[in-house]
Amino acid sequence: MSDDHDHHDGDEHELRVSKIRSGTVIDHVRGGQALNVLAILGIDGSEGEEVSVGMNVPSDRLARKDIVKVEGRELSQDEVDVLSLIAPDATINIVRDYEVIEKHRVEPPEIVEGVLSCPNAGCITTSGEPVDSRFEVLEDGVRCDYCGTIVRDEIAALIDT
Repeated sequence: MSDDHDHHDGDEHELRVSKIRSGTVIDHVRGGQALNVLAILGIDGSEGEEVSVGMNVPSDRLARKDIVKVEGRELSQDEVDVLSLIAPDATINIVRDYEVIEKHRVEPPEIVEGVLSCPNAGCITTSGEPVDSRFEVLEDGVRCDYCGTIVRDEIAALIDT
């Protein structure tokens, strides 16, 4: 496989997926995570958002990647923070008038508050007390600040919607 071929191939994919007028393109999502990305953003089709999803498309950086394009919406920092937990390699492209005006990699935060539910039924955050959940972000998962429960694989299932 020559380098030239790879780069050319990558450019074509970029062009093919970037044709939204304005909104956000979430690129380099690990294969199979696109639906979790939609869950984080609270997109279930009910609001009539125009969303395109490419799943398991070839990627230079990951073997296969998912791409999510959301027309007419720019992500909040909270959304980007949670996104980084399930898509740590993702690139966020902000598009206005068909031009990518901002492109940044997600940066996992050190702490996420109020966005994940602790799976431990005995945790104070699940007891009905008015306590916001708070998780420390680890290298390979998250840890509840209150009870110490560590979650590695099912982070998407904890998203508080």
